[in-house]
Amino acid sequence: MFSSLYQQPSGRAGLGHRGAGQAPTALGVTPGPSVAAEVLPGRRCRRPAALPVSAISSATSASAPRPFLAPCPEAAPRSRRARPPAQAASSCSRAASRRRWRRCWRQRRKRRRARPACQPTSTPAAKAASSAQRTARGRSASRPMGAEGTGKRLGAAPAPPPLLPPPPPPPPASAGGAAPLKAAGPSGASSALAMVEAASEELLLAAAFVSDAQYNRNIPFKTSPQAVRLYYLYNHWIMRTVTYFFIFLNLSLAVFEEPAVYPLPFLATSLIEVLCLLVFFGRLTHFAKITPRNVFWKDTKNICIMVAILLSLTDLAIYGALRIYNIKSIRWSRIARPIFLINFAESRQIRRAFRSIRNTLPEITYVFLLFMFSLLMFSLMALKLFGERNLQTAEGLPYFRNYLEIVFDLYVLVTTANSPDVMMPAFDFSSWYALFFIAFVIVNTYIFMSLFLAVVYNNYKKHLKNEIRQLAYMKHRKMIEAFNLLKEEEGAQPVVREARWKQLVKLVAPDISNSHRELLLRISDDEQKGFIDKKSFVQLADLLNIQVITLKIRSHPLGQWMPRIYKSSVSQFLHSMVRHRGFVWTYDAIILINAIFIALDEETPYISYAEWVFLALYIIEILLKVYTYEPRVFFGKNQFWNWFDTLIIFAALTATILNTTLKSTTKYNSQQILDIVFILRVLRLIRIVDSIQRFRVIMNTLINIVPTMLTFGGLTLVVYCIFAIIGMELFHGKIQFFPANSNAPYALECGNPALKDSLFARGKYCKNNFNNFASSFIVLMELTVVNQWHVFASGFANVTAQPAKLYFIAFHIVMVIIIVNIFVSFILEAFFVEYSLEKSEVETAIERKIQELGMGVQEEVLQDKQLLDHMESAEHDLEGEVGTKTQPRGLVFKIASKRYRTVDALLQRMFEAEIPPEDEGPSLEEILNLPPAAAGPSHLTSERAV
Repeated sequence: MFSSLYQQPSGRAGLGHRGAGQAPTALGVTPGPSVAAEVLPGRRCRRPAALPVSAISSATSASAPRPFLAPCPEAAPRSRRARPPAQAASSCSRAASRRRWRRCWRQRRKRRRARPACQPTSTPAAKAASSAQRTARGRSASRPMGAEGTGKRLGAAPAPPPLLPPPPPPPPASAGGAAPLKAAGPSGASSALAMVEAASEELLLAAAFVSDAQYNRNIPFKTSPQAVRLYYLYNHWIMRTVTYFFIFLNLSLAVFEEPAVYPLPFLATSLIEVLCLLVFFGRLTHFAKITPRNVFWKDTKNICIMVAILLSLTDLAIYGALRIYNIKSIRWSRIARPIFLINFAESRQIRRAFRSIRNTLPEITYVFLLFMFSLLMFSLMALKLFGERNLQTAEGLPYFRNYLEIVFDLYVLVTTANSPDVMMPAFDFSSWYALFFIAFVIVNTYIFMSLFLAVVYNNYKKHLKNEIRQLAYMKHRKMIEAFNLLKEEEGAQPVVREARWKQLVKLVAPDISNSHRELLLRISDDEQKGFIDKKSFVQLADLLNIQVITLKIRSHPLGQWMPRIYKSSVSQFLHSMVRHRGFVWTYDAIILINAIFIALDEETPYISYAEWVFLALYIIEILLKVYTYEPRVFFGKNQFWNWFDTLIIFAALTATILNTTLKSTTKYNSQQILDIVFILRVLRLIRIVDSIQRFRVIMNTLINIVPTMLTFGGLTLVVYCIFAIIGMELFHGKIQFFPANSNAPYALECGNPALKDSLFARGKYCKNNFNNFASSFIVLMELTVVNQWHVFASGFANVTAQPAKLYFIAFHIVMVIIIVNIFVSFILEAFFVEYSLEKSEVETAIERKIQELGMGVQEEVLQDKQLLDHMESAEHDLEGEVGTKTQPRGLVFKIASKRYRTVDALLQRMFEAEIPPEDEGPSLEEILNLPPAAAGPSHLTSERAV
């Protein structure tokens, strides 16, 4: 083993020859017999038998001395070097299996490492001899040291560059001898490796904090290395996608369960549900591994998930057991399935919407009670005014004689669904009675319903502001935590070095290009000092949230293949024509003319021939644009309208050719193909939207708020699922749909004689039922629109009982009065923020730096400059992270029209100006424990972080 540490042949630089009874020195000089080394029986330690002072001075003149290792305890066994090879392996050769043999060798290796380190002696001569021997062995190859202490094994690979700066060189030897140094034994090497590993762990933890700040995650996680790596895995997009897939798979089981749209055997749906529950349990277990135990068990959403899993398994077992004995039961646990969509950590946006509802409910309750008081008072007045008049409705029923029926009819009048039908009997009796209904509509419809919207909007904005401020403080605090992990002292100022900053950004955003990373570095280190201060570091999360697109100038392939033709005067004229604004206006006019022809009769021969002319014009337009603009520019990933035009035109061309061929050869006229052709023709009109500036601004605003609009889509899905499952259990099979020519009994009454002569049956609403999951969703959508919802309520009440109307009233209150008003409030707030706020400081800094570098481009001149939206990957960059990179020629940047990844980042612009950059704010635990209402600056102060 130790022979490999020596330099064997003497013909190489710095090598010494080893003979019998001789020991090599650091200078490659073979000492005489008087300096022969004595091998100690206890350890690997050596000592010279008789070393003269002259040998000491010559041995220590070339390298820094190291302490001499004294003989180890005499009772220790002989070293492995002194044994013959067969004897060294004899104790492990008796193992009966390879596994035991390996375990035996591991135990021996551990015992050798656990032996006590030899103590340095105080003899100067011994110190000098030991230093010469250890330098020759090259024991410092495991870690880069200074210039004097670096050594390599023969044939070993070069050591990687250190993550930490090398230690300072040893002090020079004095005249009387070498200065003693600390022993570099096994404990020193382990300490160096621990420092390197600790540095890597700190970088990983800092990257986790920055990533949480970027995406506004507020998951409290453990900071151990294993927990941080599990946390990265937990937040990986594949894990989130798999979780969402099984959540929606679990929700969609209602389509295949009884009552089913597409029936599947009970065993199949049960196995799928058990698989989904296992995935949810695994995801929850993963979350428990990264979260502190006390935090995990205090989190309500974790308890809800575990309870929902247990209830689902219990209900599934009970339902399956009763099914064996043909006993009908209710799958009551299906109503708990939306809990998984709400309570997993990925659905924080939906939980925030539910919190907004919960926080808004107290204020809404007071308005709702006042509204109910007004409704009950007007109902009592209607009973006294019209109850004794013996009036009848158009269906021949008594008019306003039952107080509860009056309350329901007037509540429907608030929604205007039964206006003016509900007042016609009284109005026919006396025109003065119309004043009662006019007063009722003004007070309850126009005042109270508007008051509902105002209260919902005001409270939603207040609670949203508090929650966003809490997110802003949490993001600020996490960036401070990341900075404290990576900071170094530069004078009296804590900073983060440029190399560490690059490593951090590469961990947080590995998909951005090196050129984009260099741009962010130039913004953070504006003066190019080689480090980033605290204020600039805290803005890193905002820099990463602003989407910057890297663009490259490219030449047209035809200009390379046929330069003379492509650069001719005719070709240049075509280029100028296509780039001119009049070319766009001309084709907008052609689209409008085509719309007129679409509205005319298709069977007219001239109209049919004109369609071929329009198709030819559209194809010419695409070919001219591809000829003028570089193809990868025209079909860039951000060129939505170019892709839209091309796909629509070629799909319409294919469908028209197919329909004409079938019609001329087989006399077959497919109505489905014609429908596709007509739809594709109409879709071309959408292209005009992009040609008008005002329309484009509105569309960009809508695109910016689409992600959070999807949050309310998830909220609506949760409400729909709950009410659909309840509706199927209450009204399944009560109403049936029959085709128009059916001879089934009570076919005109939707299969139920209780609906005879009812508005529900006469309106032919029989297909609007709760017989399966899909039909239930359609009914709930129609109830959300409000029109004729009272007819549905009365029809289902006729086939069950009058209290069934409470189901429809409850849905109207939850969905229309609360959720729809909150959705309208959010749309208003998002538009106000988008239009009223100026650019943020970070966004302005990015644009300013792009313009300073002379690498900016305006949105409207992208195609004129022949630019391609091409985000580079790390593999395509010519250089790594080390060294100063020059920007590739023709590289420019632009901020995308959808500048922010989330609406949270957009809304935080309103509140982050209230947080001074030097204020570290409260700790993460304090922020997490604060309620949203206490997230104001008066509560979140730096004093609480003590």
